[in-house]
Amino acid sequence: MSLRTPPLGAVHADAGAKLTEFGGWEMPVEFDSIREEHEAVRTAAGKFDVSHMGEIEVSGPDATALMNRLTSNDVTELGAGDAQYATVTDENGDIIDDTVVYRLPDREDADFLFIPNAGHDDQMYDRWTAHADEWGLDVTVENATTDYGMVALQGPDALSLLAELCEDPSDITRFTAEHREVAGVDCLVARTGYTGEDGVELLFDADDAEAVWSALDCQPCGLGARDTLRLEAGFLLSGQDFDIDENPRTPYEAGIAFVVDLDAEFVGRDALAEIHERGVDERLVGFRLQERGIARHGYDIAVDGETVGEVTSGTMSPTLGEAIGLGYVPTEYADPGTELDVLVRDREKRAEVASLPFYERD
Repeated sequence: MSLRTPPLGAVHADAGAKLTEFGGWEMPVEFDSIREEHEAVRTAAGKFDVSHMGEIEVSGPDATALMNRLTSNDVTELGAGDAQYATVTDENGDIIDDTVVYRLPDREDADFLFIPNAGHDDQMYDRWTAHADEWGLDVTVENATTDYGMVALQGPDALSLLAELCEDPSDITRFTAEHREVAGVDCLVARTGYTGEDGVELLFDADDAEAVWSALDCQPCGLGARDTLRLEAGFLLSGQDFDIDENPRTPYEAGIAFVVDLDAEFVGRDALAEIHERGVDERLVGFRLQERGIARHGYDIAVDGETVGEVTSGTMSPTLGEAIGLGYVPTEYADPGTELDVLVRDREKRAEVASLPFYERD
């Protein structure tokens, strides 16, 4: 099967970006270097093409009911322009995907927009339409992924840079979105991101992608820097820190209990209520290596020579200058300060459980 190409694919190729497959898409992994791009976001601003993320629009009289029964948070709390982080869970409470849900402002043709991870848009569309039919709900569901372009502008200078191109965005509060004209293009400007820095994510008509991208005068960044930035911020990566097929995990195990509203009646709610009551056996933790080496996805975590868990994400932190990672361990080993070993190329490397996030801007 051929890879999907974002609207900016030709622009990235012309820029000499190193490309990689991710979630069925051909995306830039780096333009200059991961370290340089990472540093730009931490100290100034960087722009990311995130058009590989899905866009599903949900509208109609029963749109709220459907969204509330298929996401783990309570969308009835959202006013026009509000955004919400949530998970999509199965009957066992395991995470199928995580997503951001937008209650769209000033739109007559769609009430909600939610953002599945790369390669999950068809799966989510099928899930939404199948359940709408099963429950007899009056909704319209559209997979609009190819209609949208999406660019993230992140970093301490992101808002001031954007203010040169549109009405001052600083009045857009965290986890809200408004329509603004950016460089002459109508955009949904959302105060959200995946880097641990302030910034926005811009959604717009796919045909306008080059106009928006070229207007943002800052460092272009690829998926490599996006991964190191999100890991420093302690954010989960779908398909790696949880995977419904290879490593099924509940929001409680994954450390995102705040996305679960047990007062809402969603698929998986009853299973999660039971887990909430009895507690979990394993939890996702952050750790720092105390010896030279880098923990990689799939490496074993051990205590006293016995394997107790597995690394899900790991890297050398450009900001902190030390090796960090995430992994699941039994709850008795999950407290910050607990000593662990990570098997790096079959050699035990001392590690210590750390509080998350690893990095947080003052």
